[in-house]
Amino acid sequence: MATINKFEELEIWQLSRKFYKSLSPVIEILKNNKEYRFAEQMRSASGSVMDNIAEGFERSSRLEFLNSLGISKGEVGELKSQLYRCLDNNYINSEEFNTLYSEADILSRKIASFIIYLNSAEHKGLKFKDRLKS
Repeated sequence: MATINKFEELEIWQLSRKFYKSLSPVIEILKNNKEYRFAEQMRSASGSVMDNIAEGFERSSRLEFLNSLGISKGEVGELKSQLYRCLDNNYINSEEFNTLYSEADILSRKIASFIIYLNSAEHKGLKFKDRLKS
């Protein structure tokens, strides 16, 4: 795997940003229907997916990155559930639901795959690289 120097280079961050943008029209529909709290929950959860990936990457510790990825994956799960709520309340139709749910599912699987990869990696991160030297 090539060395990644910036979180923006991570495919999972790029996909999470795309998913955030994909959810924007749904969030606007919720606001237009005076579902302000629900809209803010979705905006917050979708932003949290990409933000946690970035934060974990920047911590330069594999274990902290893994923790942040776990949080991101959980937020995707929350969004999948919220998409059902949007469908059940007729804020989106079945086609929109399927498209968005598929996008969320792919993102979730890719985050899970990256977690598996990091768990098997020998490199522990830059944060602790010099701690054993004394």
